[in-house]
Amino acid sequence: MLKILVIDDEPQIRKFLRISLTASGYKVVEAEAGGPGVDAAKAEKPDLVILDLGLPDIDGQEVITAIREDSAVPIIVLSVRADETDKVEALDRGADDYVVKPFGIGELMARIRAASRQRGAAAAGETEVDTLAIGGLTIDLPRRLVIRDGIEQRLSPKEHALLTLLVHNRDKILTHGQILREVWGPAHADDTVYLRVYVNQLRQKLEPDPGRPTLIITEPGVGYRLRTGEGR
Repeated sequence: MLKILVIDDEPQIRKFLRISLTASGYKVVEAEAGGPGVDAAKAEKPDLVILDLGLPDIDGQEVITAIREDSAVPIIVLSVRADETDKVEALDRGADDYVVKPFGIGELMARIRAASRQRGAAAAGETEVDTLAIGGLTIDLPRRLVIRDGIEQRLSPKEHALLTLLVHNRDKILTHGQILREVWGPAHADDTVYLRVYVNQLRQKLEPDPGRPTLIITEPGVGYRLRTGEGR
């Protein structure tokens, strides 16, 4: 049974999550503030953390940093803060996902499944997924092969590097800065124009309808997510 640590100062939210998560087969541990939450993360060794940012003692952003000092446990932020700067900061500090309150329990459960699956693969020592098949799209990274509806799509080296990063982090939000640093290098961490151009080029080659993408999803003001539907 997977153990989830909920760090939130609102009793109603904790109760709702406890009931919903327990009904789905998870064991739930709770903390009502940041300090106790960090202590619980060390003592309880949860499989996943759901974290509010507006905590009464220390800000949730600091909690992410504290947990990341000695743990790679998946962290899903659950917060009323919808501003893109808060989302980017949380993800850059090490959060794995960000869900804005009010939230749908179905969406949250899908995010939990995706994060748990990625953690399970890492714990089992599985190699990174290098092939992917979604509908009429086949991606084979080692062979540098992309086929959409039976037609091979040729990728430039940078397009291939970008696609590789997205596939290896499928169903996870990657910030603009994270992608730019990985694909173009630290000197280009703020060159979002590069990124928009290459994402649009990839969509032209991967998406059935590039104007209404269903694979490479824009997280407004934050970054992108390669959505495979595996976590749903």
